[in-house]
Amino acid sequence: MISTAPPELTAAGHRKLLWTAFTTIVAKEIRRFTRIWAQTMLPPAITMTLYFIIFGNLIGSRIGEMGGFGYMEYIVPGLIMMSVITNSYGNVVSSFFGSKFQHNIEELLVAPVPNWVILSGYVIGGVSRGLAVGCIVTLLSLFFTDLQIHHLGVTVGVVIMTAVLFSLGGFINAVYANTFDDIAIIPTFILTPLTYLGGVFYSINLLPEFWQGVSQLNPILYMVNSFRYGILGVSDIHVGFAFSIILLFIGCLFFYSLHLLNTGKGIRN
Repeated sequence: MISTAPPELTAAGHRKLLWTAFTTIVAKEIRRFTRIWAQTMLPPAITMTLYFIIFGNLIGSRIGEMGGFGYMEYIVPGLIMMSVITNSYGNVVSSFFGSKFQHNIEELLVAPVPNWVILSGYVIGGVSRGLAVGCIVTLLSLFFTDLQIHHLGVTVGVVIMTAVLFSLGGFINAVYANTFDDIAIIPTFILTPLTYLGGVFYSINLLPEFWQGVSQLNPILYMVNSFRYGILGVSDIHVGFAFSIILLFIGCLFFYSLHLLNTGKGIRN
């Protein structure tokens, strides 16, 4: 008799299988937001342009300097980081919840693919959109100010880590969400306030000592200031400590997201 059992995969074959699964998810995620670019990439560009005009040109001319820089130049890194945060988060939460809602996620769960590959694919998709919009906003900012990157390594490192962190956050939100209204709760009531209070438009050195301490509980403060240091060379906090905080949050959210996938929380119900 001829055996019909599938042959055992070699180590190289197994790696190829994982790579194919990973790149397939990433390609799907990238095609998803590029196919509807008018909805995913154009609105953030318009919104940030309005920020540049209103806060940078109109209000900034009255404020003068902040941190030794013109106000427009000072807020540009924060606005770029804001666009990266909202778009990396929004891409994953909408995509994964959409798969849940349409019951497409079951196809991934029954596939011979480890959960960490599935999670990584969605995260890289979110990072891709966040960085794409961030690049667009950066190019637009050049029409309003002259950016000089002070430390390229810090700039690239913090923007990638931030996009990864909020992609993981979007994934967790999508897992727990039961309706489309649920995916708007965290961005509206938590993410947006933390972003606006994260030093995007001001230096925390302007605040009383008590509120400076309260502001340091805001994780977005560390991301915005690290990115500002990479571009302008100034920061309200120690950059090394900020990197440690970001990496700690990434580790916690990654393993918690993996735990949710492994247990099927909010997915297999």
